[in-house]
Formats: sequence, C-alpha cells, structure tokens
Amino acid sequence: MILVLYIIISIYCLAIITLIYGFTKVNSFDYLGLKPNTKFSIIVPFRNETENLPKLLDSFSKLNYPDDLFEVILVDDASEEVFSVQDLVFSCKIINNIRVSNSPKKDAISTAMQVVKNDWIITTDADCVVNENWLLSLDNYIQLHKVSMIAGAVSYDCENSFLHHFQQLDLASLQGATIGSFGLGKGFMCNGANFAYTKSFFQELNGFDGNDRIASGDDVFLLQKAITRCPEKVHYLKSENNIVITKPVNDWKSLFYQRVRWASKTGSYQSHFGIGLGLIVFGGNIGLLVVVYSLLFGIGNFFLICFLLLVKFVVDYMLIHKTNRFLKSKTNFYLISSFIYPFFSVCVALYAAFGKYEWKGRQF
Repeated sequence: MILVLYIIISIYCLAIITLIYGFTKVNSFDYLGLKPNTKFSIIVPFRNETENLPKLLDSFSKLNYPDDLFEVILVDDASEEVFSVQDLVFSCKIINNIRVSNSPKKDAISTAMQVVKNDWIITTDADCVVNENWLLSLDNYIQLHKVSMIAGAVSYDCENSFLHHFQQLDLASLQGATIGSFGLGKGFMCNGANFAYTKSFFQELNGFDGNDRIASGDDVFLLQKAITRCPEKVHYLKSENNIVITKPVNDWKSLFYQRVRWASKTGSYQSHFGIGLGLIVFGGNIGLLVVVYSLLFGIGNFFLICFLLLVKFVVDYMLIHKTNRFLKSKTNFYLISSFIYPFFSVCVALYAAFGKYEWKGRQF
C-alpha cells in the first residue's frame, strides 16, 4: 500500500513538473503596434445579472479599440430581472435565448451566431471586466498568426478573504495546467470567459453538436473538437493585456456547485491527455489524504512520507506561483489551502460523478 502511494505521488509530481516545462514553452505576447483591423462580435450569455452587466459594459466602453470594429450581443437566458441597454458608444443589443438543448450557455451562443455581423467571435461572462487592450492584443495576434481559435487567461478579483484566495489558488492551478498543456502541444482546456474563434471555424466544427446534452463545456468541448481536427489553428494567447477578470463566489456552497459543474464534463473529454491528467491529479489528491492518514497513525517511513509531502507542496507551489505571477495575483494562504484542497477536490469529483448541482437557479 505504501509503495503504491509513493508511486502515485511520484507520477503526480512528474506530471506537474512537465506542465511547468510546458508553461515556459508558451511565449508571452504583448505587442500592440499594429493598426486595429479585426472586426469582433462579443457574445455575453446572461441570466439575472443586472448588478454585473453595467460593469462589464463599462469596461467595453473603455477599450482601446475603434467602436465601429466590434459589437456586443447580450443573450438573455430567461432572466427574472429586466435589464435594458443604456446609451453606449458601441453597438450593443439584447436578444432572447432560444433553448433547444440541455445547455443554456451553448444555446445562447448558438442563438447569437444567427445574428452576429462579424466572423471573429469572442465569448465572455456577465460577471467579468476586460483589460483596455483586450481586443487590441487579440487583433495584433490574429494579424501576425494564422489562427482560427484563441484561448485566453482568466483571473479573480479577490478581496482579502480565505475563500477568495482559495478560489484564486484553484483557478491558478487550472490556468497553469491550461497554459502548460498548450506548451506541450496537448491543449485540452480553456475558459469560456475569454475564448475567441471565427464563425466559419465554428460552423466547420458543427458547433456544439455531439455534446449539447451536457450543461457545461461550451468552451472545453469546442476546443477539444478543434484541436482534434485542426490543431495548428488553435493557439493560446499568453498576454497580460488579454487577461479577463471575473468575480469569485462568496460562499462555500456556491463554490462547491460551481466546481461540480466544471468537473461534470471531465468524463466526456475527447482528449486522452486531459483524461489522463485528470486521473493523475485525482490520484495525487487521494494520495495526499493517505499521506496525512499515514502520518497521523505512524504507518510507513516517517521521513520518506514527509519528503514526498514536501516535494508535492513545492512542485504545486512552483506551478501556482508561476501562474499567479503571470496573472498579477498573489499566492496567499497556500499552506492551509494545500491541506484543505485534496478533501474539497475529492468530494467535488465524487459528487460530480453521482450528484446533481445548482446553477443560475436551476438544477442539472
């Protein structure tokens, strides 16, 4: 049993070290010297977001990009609150979501696709704000690369609370794995709050056909389908100018259901690399729980177990710290989060396999 534990933790550490290597292989891109040329259609699905949408639209109004080169389409998914668009310097309209599947967000994007005017589509969320050079960095990258799909970074706007920083550490691990996998040529994950692709490429991939029974995954499944078919057209834009800031949730129940929603799609991944990495991470978290148990009850070699524990903490910290440095976020509460996270993660994974979750006032 102890030998198996050593092997699991060792494999986990090797996987994280490999992701760190992949992270360093993705070059930063912060060039903004080209004249804006690309026309964008920004799609924002929303439900009951009257508090957040004005902040997102305000960040759009501050974009360092010509107003006539982008439009915003807000897709209302049966909100109980009424939201209306005030006078804006850019084109913005609200349309109603047309539900045809089990996934409100995929339906919202597909609905907006019927009315967009431009070929380049960007999806983001209603509770986000964007960098003033968000579109300009995308445009410059598009002009300099032959690309049809671009994944970008997302970070949290954290207050000084343990819950918020716990979420940031978790998100940093996901963002680090995302960037690292692209650096290894094995991209399998992205975030729909900062995801761009051409309408023509979306149509070439038959949109969300094949995975519309799953409520989440408007981003990941489309990305994996694209990489399977045309990997050379899919890039990651590692740029500080392109980072989208979103809001963390404010209670543990909401966080648990959010992570369950994210985890529920893992079993349907097309990426063997993504499935394998998910199993390794799950094994690593189980392994850490066994390590704690072994230390408490004096099972196995105390010094070797402590060494494995230390190596895992150090390796995880390297990936998270490197990612947070790119995201301009702090790595706070790392030690206590590292002890809590395996319990949290294992509970999320098990619940995602058998339980239901709440999202936007609905059960899935």
